[in-house]
Amino acid sequence: MILASCGKDNNSKASSNQFPNETVEIVAPASPGGGWDTTARAIQKIMMDENLTKQNINVINKPGGGGEIGWQYLKTRSPNTISINSSLLLSNNELGLSDLSTDDLTPIAILATEWISLTASNKSNLSSGKEVMEKLKDDPESLTIGVAPGLGNNDHLAFVQAAKAYGVDVDKIDFLVYKSGGDLQTALLGGHVDVASTSVSEVKEQHQIGKLKILAVTSDEPVEGIEEVPTWKEQGVDVVFPHWRGVMGPKDMTPEQIAYWDKTMKKVVKSKSWQKIRKNNDWQNFYKDSKESKEFLEDQRKKYKGLVKDSGMK
Repeated sequence: MILASCGKDNNSKASSNQFPNETVEIVAPASPGGGWDTTARAIQKIMMDENLTKQNINVINKPGGGGEIGWQYLKTRSPNTISINSSLLLSNNELGLSDLSTDDLTPIAILATEWISLTASNKSNLSSGKEVMEKLKDDPESLTIGVAPGLGNNDHLAFVQAAKAYGVDVDKIDFLVYKSGGDLQTALLGGHVDVASTSVSEVKEQHQIGKLKILAVTSDEPVEGIEEVPTWKEQGVDVVFPHWRGVMGPKDMTPEQIAYWDKTMKKVVKSKSWQKIRKNNDWQNFYKDSKESKEFLEDQRKKYKGLVKDSGMK
């Protein structure tokens, strides 16, 4: 009787110590349908299909504040909860829109990146990114630059970095801000802006059919499907700017909990399902594990501090 009871207690204790030890939550800090939500639901499906946990897995949508509401929610949760993140975590903090920083959360992985394009209206007769920078260097107000949905995001800051690297007076550039990527594309097609800084996926199809012309990309090598488009580096502008997304957990996770999520995310990005989702969304492989993610975010934090200052927004 005593031996049987002890054995049962030990099994119960082992079970309670197994991590995750409750329902897994994956926070998408946005409404259903966007990139963060797509990423969260992809991870959920792969974890279920690959049996990466015995717990139930729920996607929790927490839209608002450019990710702020979702990330504040994550801060209060147990290590069974993770959230999708992006560079908005860094820029929100630098712009004074949030008190959250990378120190308040635990980096787990960088999963993938999109690259950012500089794309011209066919009515502008511009032929290269370098030509755009030459014109702006001579006269910063000579061209209109479209961005969406606001200043301080990756699309805006990527252009700021390229312009600054070329010696353009960034403070005098004429940025036109549109409410959405769709509105910006319509303005670009109609010639209401000369060029737009936006993710490659938003303009790739229009470029391929000749309705718009991508002049430069922020990648370190040509982008699949538009290999003819030169990178900024190939045009003599020393810029590589990833529009990454990853996952993070709450602060003060144990080494064992981090190790579980590290192992899980490695399996996610290696799965055939993830590779298919990644290609369908024009995401490029950019995987970094928890240790590499921490180092990467520290470097990015310094970079964004300088970019926000250069943009004149701080």
